[in-house]
Amino acid sequence: MGSPAREAALEALRRCRRDGAWSAAAVDSAIKTRDLDSRDAALASRLCLGVMQNTDYCDYYVNLFYRGSPASLEPLLRDILRLGVYQLLLTDKIPPRAAVNESVALCKAAGLGRAAGLVNAILRRTAEARENLPEIPGKGTPAYLAVRYSHPLWLAEELCRERGYAFTEAFFAANDRPAGLTIQVNSLKVSERDYVRALDRAGIGWERFEGVPGCLRLAGGSVTELPGWEEGLFYVQDRAARMAVLAAGPRPGERVLDACAAPGGKSFAAAMAMENKGSILACDIHEKKLALVAAGARRLGIGILSTALRDARRPSGDPGGYDRILCDAPCSGFGVLGKRPEIRRKSREDIAGLPAVQADILRGLAPLLRPGGVLLYSTCTVLRQENEDVVRAFLAEHPDYEPEDFAVGDCRSENGMVTFWPHIDGTDGFFAARLRRREA
Repeated sequence: MGSPAREAALEALRRCRRDGAWSAAAVDSAIKTRDLDSRDAALASRLCLGVMQNTDYCDYYVNLFYRGSPASLEPLLRDILRLGVYQLLLTDKIPPRAAVNESVALCKAAGLGRAAGLVNAILRRTAEARENLPEIPGKGTPAYLAVRYSHPLWLAEELCRERGYAFTEAFFAANDRPAGLTIQVNSLKVSERDYVRALDRAGIGWERFEGVPGCLRLAGGSVTELPGWEEGLFYVQDRAARMAVLAAGPRPGERVLDACAAPGGKSFAAAMAMENKGSILACDIHEKKLALVAAGARRLGIGILSTALRDARRPSGDPGGYDRILCDAPCSGFGVLGKRPEIRRKSREDIAGLPAVQADILRGLAPLLRPGGVLLYSTCTVLRQENEDVVRAFLAEHPDYEPEDFAVGDCRSENGMVTFWPHIDGTDGFFAARLRRREA
């Protein structure tokens, strides 16, 4: 009988590989299907996420210790070997013997009993080499970073060229650490002081982010099991995204447009900054996502939010009718590689068209802001072609807009723009630009 947690992790990996499923959704589904207890569920999640964060690293050692052609390993068998290598080389609480034996049992449970001996041999060689592991070649080059941290080679090359080798390595390493969970206390219903007391009573550890009221980092766990979920006492949002909304400066009584609203976090943050006074129109091109935004607003007790199915690239609404516009544009997502490791599979070609889409969105929104109003452009990527380059091109086309510097907490912008980095700021990789429309 194999380990239920490992079987769940393997099923999630198979779904991600075969169906292109998101890792978080795949592992949650596998956990629910097997009705795992909290301990096994945590292990399944850790193994699935860990393998996906370290796929190229695991493959390097699978190939090294396999005495055949790497191409001959069928996909499911390679998934099992990746799980085994991850446990042997990148965890410190799983005994090597257990990692090997459980992988062999997993192989049999998956209908690959014929390959059990091969799995045993490869993983035993890996275990024996743990204390004197052969080094990945090319240290000091982008190619080394791409394998060691399982990031795309083209991204390693680009960031090394723009930011330097040491910076790139630190960024990649941060993406491979446990992401944790950041929540925002709902100031419309409860004070931060009272909510952390509820966390203390439940025995849940927390850390406060100074300079961002109500922003707390937790070790992790099930969101819906935290104190006050049903009552709407908090919502999930990274510190950088919350700071971007604060940088936009929404005020009580204003009219705000959230142009690319799903999953709704920025609309919720704006509503709290506005003390639930004024109006927020949350728009998206996906009707199901808008329904989730509306449901989230109801849970949080937000009464000023309405939704509309709208493509931000096509102007709609009163010209000059909004005091603030939030534009969290669709992007490559290379700032959230730790939380969504499947994004690491994206190629240059996959994201080549995004800057044009982002530029079209900004063009569509430009006439909707009143003179003197603020447009906040943001993305969850760290690529200049989607961030600074898009903003500068927009400003060149729209002389009635200008960048405006801002300060939130310990964050200070330069030319109205800032990039948050996981290894520097302890947040998602995130970009924000504050643009003001000049008075007529």
